[in-house]
Amino acid sequence: MSNPQLIMYDEEFKQINVALDKLLREANAKVIFLVDKNGQLITGCGETERFDTTSLASLTAGNIAATGGLAKLIGEKEFSILFHEGEKDNLHISIVAGRVILVVLFDTRSSLGLVRLRVKKASEELTAIFNRLLQKNEEKEKSGDSEFPFAEITDDDIDNLFS
Repeated sequence: MSNPQLIMYDEEFKQINVALDKLLREANAKVIFLVDKNGQLITGCGETERFDTTSLASLTAGNIAATGGLAKLIGEKEFSILFHEGEKDNLHISIVAGRVILVVLFDTRSSLGLVRLRVKKASEELTAIFNRLLQKNEEKEKSGDSEFPFAEITDDDIDNLFS
């Protein structure tokens, strides 16, 4: 079962960024990215300008999909946490709220134990934000007040834009 498409509202987007900034500081991380399972970057903080964020997001989602296949082969639902250790930098990758991927890049200024501890705390906060966001989306859909940003754009509007 796939997750329904969510509309991200400014209030929740700001809350997510605050949570990630806090995690960046508390985990002594270099960079943090939040990616959806389709490989789209949601947001990031830290030294993000050093990276090709589009590639990082899509490769991370691919990594989660591949390890999900491995998990199923051995009878697991999924591996919710992945860790990649490099010579200088390490990646801690975790699934949050069953729908997004939290990527934490850290070096020797931090430790895996500290990162795991801080990620667990941040994941709880992010899960609560995504649950509120899902509820808000469901309420808007039920009330017929869906805010699909392009719903009111007509073919004539598009033609006028490009003529």
